[in-house]
Amino acid sequence: MIRHTFSLLNGIGEKLERHLWRRGILAWDDFCNCKEIEGISPERKRVYDNQLMQSSMELSIGNAEYFAKIMKRREHWRLFNAFKNEAVGLDIETNGFQPGQGGYVTVVGLYDGYDSKCLVRGENLTAENLNRALSGYKCLITFYGAAFDIPFLLRSFPGIRFDIPHFDLCFAARKLGINGGLKKLETLFDIDREDVVKGMNGYDAVKLWEQAKKGSLEARELLLTYNREDTMHLLKLAGILYRKLRNSTGIEEFIGVDSVCRHT
Repeated sequence: MIRHTFSLLNGIGEKLERHLWRRGILAWDDFCNCKEIEGISPERKRVYDNQLMQSSMELSIGNAEYFAKIMKRREHWRLFNAFKNEAVGLDIETNGFQPGQGGYVTVVGLYDGYDSKCLVRGENLTAENLNRALSGYKCLITFYGAAFDIPFLLRSFPGIRFDIPHFDLCFAARKLGINGGLKKLETLFDIDREDVVKGMNGYDAVKLWEQAKKGSLEARELLLTYNREDTMHLLKLAGILYRKLRNSTGIEEFIGVDSVCRHT
């Protein structure tokens, strides 16, 4: 999807992007190969050509940070397919309060499709360890993380870096007209949880932390299982919502159309 994306260019929105697709200008190469494009001045086209050639080079070397900087966050979902093999789901648990009001992070869970990692307060949860755990990944997947998890972590752990594309599934779902929390989406798309954590919610996670602090190993393990299920399901939902978002752009209508200027 990313190579079909022209909305990364300043001044081009989804409406003009669809107009380009309709004319058969479907990918970055098509755009650059056109000598002229109606509605875009020669000077502006030269700027766009340079930006697209730069983007193509950065994509070829897997520079995810470049795209995180130049693209609007609401469009970061377009990068998922390019970086899905190096994506990681992230979810946090807290003690139920906000930072500055006695709130703190109890667990940070990470899952990349193969390995699961939990960083736990008082054990291994530090800014250094979180940065190390995130290093090497090129796409961050959360649910409502742009509004909750990431700001909470940034306030709690100065020095944490989030400089890769961020695919927030909550806002992706809303863009598709699908409302509700993570558990609702799991039900909608037939994603099952382990029986031991079915029906649990964030408040249950707060209570489990309180029990774990008092020495309950069972509560600690259940809390980590709950968090792990969240992170594992983020990647499953990311694939589903990515495909739906891609279809919603209308690009499939134009795939296969001959470019009007590919050979000019």
